[in-house]
Amino acid sequence: MKQADRIYYGGDYNPDQWDENTIAEDMRLFKKAGINLLTLPVFAWAKLEPDEGVYDFAWLDRIIDQIWANGIYVCLATPTTAQPAWLSTRYPEVLPVDIQGRKRTHGMRVFFCVNSLKYRERAAAIAEEFAKRYAHHPALAMWHVSNEYGTYCYCDNCQAKFRLWLRRRYGSVAGLNEKWHTSFWGRTVTSFEEVTLPTERNDDYRFNPAIQLDYMRFVTDSTAECFMNEYRVLKKYNPEIPVQTNMSGFIKKLDQFTLTKYMDVVGWDNYPWPHHPPYFVAMKHDIMRGLKGGQSFVLTEQSPNQQNWQPYNKLKRPGEVRMLSYQAMAHGADTCLFFQMRQSIAGQEKFHGAIISHAGHEHTRVFRESEQLGCELEQLGDVFIGARSPAKVAILMDWNSWWALEQSSGPSKDMDYLDALSRYYRPFHERSIPVDFVNPGADTDYSGYALVVAPMLYMTREGVAERLTEYVREGGRLVTTVMSGLVDENDRCVFGEYPGKLRDVLGVWVEEVDALRPDESNRIHLTGALPMKQESYGCNFLCDLLHTRGAEALAVYEEDFYAGMPCVTRNRFGKGEAYYVGTQPEHAFLTELMGLICVDAGISGLFPAEEGVEITRRVSEKGEVIFVLNHNRTGAAEVDFGASRLTDLLHGGTVTGKRQIAAQDVLICRTEA
Repeated sequence: MKQADRIYYGGDYNPDQWDENTIAEDMRLFKKAGINLLTLPVFAWAKLEPDEGVYDFAWLDRIIDQIWANGIYVCLATPTTAQPAWLSTRYPEVLPVDIQGRKRTHGMRVFFCVNSLKYRERAAAIAEEFAKRYAHHPALAMWHVSNEYGTYCYCDNCQAKFRLWLRRRYGSVAGLNEKWHTSFWGRTVTSFEEVTLPTERNDDYRFNPAIQLDYMRFVTDSTAECFMNEYRVLKKYNPEIPVQTNMSGFIKKLDQFTLTKYMDVVGWDNYPWPHHPPYFVAMKHDIMRGLKGGQSFVLTEQSPNQQNWQPYNKLKRPGEVRMLSYQAMAHGADTCLFFQMRQSIAGQEKFHGAIISHAGHEHTRVFRESEQLGCELEQLGDVFIGARSPAKVAILMDWNSWWALEQSSGPSKDMDYLDALSRYYRPFHERSIPVDFVNPGADTDYSGYALVVAPMLYMTREGVAERLTEYVREGGRLVTTVMSGLVDENDRCVFGEYPGKLRDVLGVWVEEVDALRPDESNRIHLTGALPMKQESYGCNFLCDLLHTRGAEALAVYEEDFYAGMPCVTRNRFGKGEAYYVGTQPEHAFLTELMGLICVDAGISGLFPAEEGVEITRRVSEKGEVIFVLNHNRTGAAEVDFGASRLTDLLHGGTVTGKRQIAAQDVLICRTEA
């Protein structure tokens, strides 16, 4: 597969919106800003195919040649995210049906049924026109299929395909009835034809979690088929060009571990909300890196200024875009791409930020910052392209658990799986300890990790608990939490004591779970087995009433009728240890607990640093690159590099010993031989 020789810098460009004079001016501004890659023509299907089978690529030929003449590469996007009006009106079966049973009309992007045969036929046809014309064009750096998949459809065609999908999954109606436990509420079916999609018309989307879970799996598989419909066409004409699609920041909709296994490289859109702390943004990047086993990813979109779709669209503060860009690269991105290059003059996103604003010139704060960043990226060259981020800590992330947990009717409506992951990710981020996100499975190998953390491992599919048990037996350290080990892959509760197949390795059993209201809390009191700064810490959300069965109680509850019962335990099992946290402790407790476990496991951060500093490492055959980011908005922060000697790649010179990093500044270094 073709490997980039530079950090691709640029993003979405929509030349179909502009006249020739504007495009010529854009080329001048792009070169001034250091732009070296443009993604196009994402939304231009109607202009490229004004009628069925009638193609007009002449205008795109001219623009691509013009872009290449200015030394800029292209990421060519099949424009299949926004089908032309003739396709929607002539073949209404391509339009989706929503959860209320309403047939949607033409107009919105990503408004198609991924299972529509007519949609797939026309999408493959235009992808083939692209591939025949451009697969060997010297400007082509990568392919981009469609845009931000994630539309759920409940049409008759999807219902028919869902029934076929279920037949393949369960083999027989008896198998389906068993796995879905349809005897509850008299839901037994005698034929696959009696199964209906979970919509508001039958309330199944709320009251039958098994069918909703399988529907979300079905949508993921259907979307992967839709992607592959175009992928295969593009690869046929030039297998060397990498193919990806950009995943929306709302990543819950589709099982990304399943979807991205069909891609050459992961592509993702990073649009943090203003209130998201740096560790939460970093966590999402690490999730993206984990989707293909640590492979670097493509940052396909971010905003060079404010978004337009949030309730309050704050400006990016001076230096914020630079910081967010380097944070993405620090966690595995090999590109720095934006939506968009030039601000649109009308439409839904006319106020979305762009490198070239409505002013149309370079005399803006955003352009000046973009130009500075472009200059720096050109200076860095290919120093970390393809580099990986070695980690000794793994956090398990499972889309099936996420879906099933948050649609469960109890014990609390405030289930937030991503928040739970972030609570356990944060202590490692604050210590600059690298983390891999790993998909738990029967064949997952944990042997390379000194610590595995599994927050809310609600669903334990076949082989998962067994593999984790063996990992601990052989000397690993496992941390898991409340709401773990409760159900199988069909969301059926385990028969016997919680936490199911994990109870032996954890040495506990859970009798009940108390759900606390948002205004309620409890406290956990240490038993003296852990050398922490305080004796007591706050906790809330959920409280397991658990009993030890071989495990050691590290902390007990202070309040309510279960005061004195264990809430945090440690079990020495084989050569390893398994910790269970049966509530949601405050951050101070979690950061101290994770710190103690890391010390015991021989896991340390990259370099000591003051609060607010993030440090990562990327390693390749070219060497080791260290990223240091000071997220503090005011005040310099100190990093101690000790006896290490590094080369400052942006400013030159050697970095060693203690170093001050200015507020909202970055330091990128290569380790000296």
